[in-house]
Amino acid sequence: MTDTIQGHCLCGAVGITIEGPAHEIEICQCNMCRRWSGAIYTAQTGKSVMIEGEDKASVYRSSDWAERAFCGTCGSHLWFRFLPTGNRSFSAGLFDAAASHTIEKEIFVDEAADWCRIQGDHPRQTGAEVIAEAEAAGFTFD
Repeated sequence: MTDTIQGHCLCGAVGITIEGPAHEIEICQCNMCRRWSGAIYTAQTGKSVMIEGEDKASVYRSSDWAERAFCGTCGSHLWFRFLPTGNRSFSAGLFDAAASHTIEKEIFVDEAADWCRIQGDHPRQTGAEVIAEAEAAGFTFD
């Protein structure tokens, strides 16, 4: 049987089920994620996803290569979509089960707010390292 986790926004208008969820969370400390979330973005991914109430989500194109979604009713942050691949990650806070997941890595650490430093022994990458890794994989950023 496939491992699944279920989550929802604050008001319950948008529900998300992830099959084969990662049991590690990626944390983004970039300036844009800080403005969007108020602190950090915690990314939950998985093999496949089903969204109920997707029509209740509002989508904002935050850059040439990304969009972010939030619940149009309660404002909960829902997902980040990397447009070159279409891949989405979901706000880990939507899923009760994600509270026990470990940190896979922390990115854009060079943009982290002083009050948002995360303890622990996990990989950390600067923005330049993240961009270089993406460009090496064939993605271009304008």
